[in-house]
Amino acid sequence: MRYPVGMAATTLTLSFAEPDIAVLTLDAADSGANVLSRHVLDALEKHLDELDGRKDLAGLVIRSAKPGMFIAGADLKEFATWLDAPREEVTSYCRRGQKLFGRLAATHYVTVAAIEGLCVGGGAELAMWCDRRVFAQTEKTAYGFPEVKLGLFPGWGGTARTPRMIGLANAVELVTSGETIDPRTAALMGLANDVVAGGTGGFCEPSPSPSLRERASELLLLAAAVRMIRSERSGGDYLRDRARWAGAIPMSDTELGFLGATASAYIQQQTKGHYPAPVAALELMLGAAGEEVEPACQMEAEEFAKLFGSPIHRALLNVFFLNDRNKKVAAGPAHSKPAKIASAAIVGAGVMGQGIAAANVKRNIPVVLMDTDQAAIARGVQGVLNEVAYNKQLKAPDVKRAVELAPLVNGTLSDVELSRADIIIEAIIEKREAKQKLFARIEPLTGVDSVLCSNTSTIPISLLAGSLEHPERLCGLHFFNPVRQMPLVEVIRGRKTSDTTIATAAAYARALGKTPIVMNDGPGFLVNRLLLPYMNEAALLLCEGASIKEVERAAKSFGMPMGPITLYDVVGLDVAVHAGRTMAEAFPDRVVPAAIIDVLFKRGRLGQKVGKGFFDYAITKGGKPPRGHDSPEVKQLLEECRGGATRKFSQEELTDRLFLPMFVEATRVMEDHIVPDVRDVDLGLILGIGFPPFRGGLFFWADQIGAGAIRKKLEQYAPLGRRFEVTQVLATIADGNSRFYD
Repeated sequence: MRYPVGMAATTLTLSFAEPDIAVLTLDAADSGANVLSRHVLDALEKHLDELDGRKDLAGLVIRSAKPGMFIAGADLKEFATWLDAPREEVTSYCRRGQKLFGRLAATHYVTVAAIEGLCVGGGAELAMWCDRRVFAQTEKTAYGFPEVKLGLFPGWGGTARTPRMIGLANAVELVTSGETIDPRTAALMGLANDVVAGGTGGFCEPSPSPSLRERASELLLLAAAVRMIRSERSGGDYLRDRARWAGAIPMSDTELGFLGATASAYIQQQTKGHYPAPVAALELMLGAAGEEVEPACQMEAEEFAKLFGSPIHRALLNVFFLNDRNKKVAAGPAHSKPAKIASAAIVGAGVMGQGIAAANVKRNIPVVLMDTDQAAIARGVQGVLNEVAYNKQLKAPDVKRAVELAPLVNGTLSDVELSRADIIIEAIIEKREAKQKLFARIEPLTGVDSVLCSNTSTIPISLLAGSLEHPERLCGLHFFNPVRQMPLVEVIRGRKTSDTTIATAAAYARALGKTPIVMNDGPGFLVNRLLLPYMNEAALLLCEGASIKEVERAAKSFGMPMGPITLYDVVGLDVAVHAGRTMAEAFPDRVVPAAIIDVLFKRGRLGQKVGKGFFDYAITKGGKPPRGHDSPEVKQLLEECRGGATRKFSQEELTDRLFLPMFVEATRVMEDHIVPDVRDVDLGLILGIGFPPFRGGLFFWADQIGAGAIRKKLEQYAPLGRRFEVTQVLATIADGNSRFYD
């Protein structure tokens, strides 16, 4: 029998695995994720009321019917409606969740969470309040508290119950990092009381269908949960644990002090002081360690309310919604069905080509890696296999894994090998003529349905497609370096690119685990068009007398992952020069060349790859990034570029000079209809250059300052040229006292 409840009938269903063992199954209708909305919490409460009346009940299993998904946490859209709620209402909301979940640890029967797939946030807290947890060992099963990535910490008992179950040190690591753990780690911590194998169990078929595998895994997990209930009812250990976990944490003041000092130092190192939630969570757990769990929950609710609705919470919540929106709008034109990509070809076996090829192999997509030199191909294939076979535990490639994946990589010198690929990605030197010749050469060899892509970072796609017989088949597919780490892919529509090509390229990027942003053509596209004004302004500031340390400090204080001068050396000054020339050719009225860049380029100081750029680099061991040191030669060259001029810059002026040109260019991107929404700009910069998430995005940041205030700042810097000009988009927003996010 199944007993649905109220408005959440299609989400939470009650059934019975055995006469005395109840099963609550979560399965949100019309959604790929289970979330804990008010309706779901209400339904859970009603079911618990009903089950409390069953005195013959031995246990309750809570599980999900969605493969790869237990519970993805609270309903954040619902959360967003509470942002301006009074603090006492937020506290009350936390207390409601704590008391509801706390019932799972006070029933007359055993409660077990049967976890397969993602179990995070409020879902992790619900599972934590159960007496026991059984995990399915699958690739998608992950457990954690990501709330700190939203500017919060767990508010339904996570900071109170977790340290009493697995120890304060483990809880601090889990809660303050926001990272998930796999079933094996959960078992080592004491979170997982049993781990069952995912897959087919006793089925005889060598390759059962996905639905059969899912059903088998579901049955194995449920059977393990039922066994757990029977065992606990017999032994009674769960009752002893309930009593122990309701008390204080047995730690001395000395132990607490040492843990607090070491954890605080590590958090500061990781967050650079920009994210207050991890520190607040640490202080809360340390302060509540001597209390019983109930007052610890009260403290949690009160401290949670202080962070809820804060500027950083709002910004990080916006980033979540940016990613969520992208999953819905970045699939390309809604009316166009993407073609299936079963094989890929990469032309160019350098760093970018290797990275793109490896992304395919990781997803079991066979790939052809082509170059004009056999030695380059050999290095390229080896580089791909080294990456895809890398074992974190070994800290080296797993030879067995490399042998297994080797058949998926075909290194070749022949154009003919490209003809059978569904998608062909060019990743050669960043020169227009070379790319045009390549596409003209390979187009006749490819099938009529093959998609042609360029990984160019700045060259307009329409120029590359100009001489093709079928320009509708070519689009930009710009990956970012290093490909294995960078989630963003720009999908660029040329003037004649077809909707099907765009839809296919976007779906392919998503299939590789990347985040695609579809945009129209233009020099620099989106990210590089906005990055170059920022980097160029940094170089101009050096020429005006600012020190390298001052410029670097201003950028990192704003929240950038590295300073713009270091970024020059990481990217390579030769790359920066070529990209700068492309942008200067496109926008000569507002690109002001910085003399120091050309000087360093001509001196061969190209950055980290040659051991010298703005900094001199020492050789490091173990594959660590090279360490930069101040260069006497660069100091002398800067003095020559300045002509002896020096002056003092305030922190505010340096921040304005670095980020206002980026912002102004972003408003021009909107005027040029490169992307349809400012949210695309914000997500692109967060994922593409590491624009600080705690600021919510470039336009979100601008909204917090106010368009009117930004206009006043720009008027102050107007003598510096058009890169500080008040654009029509900005003027309209300022005049209307409106917001970009409106």
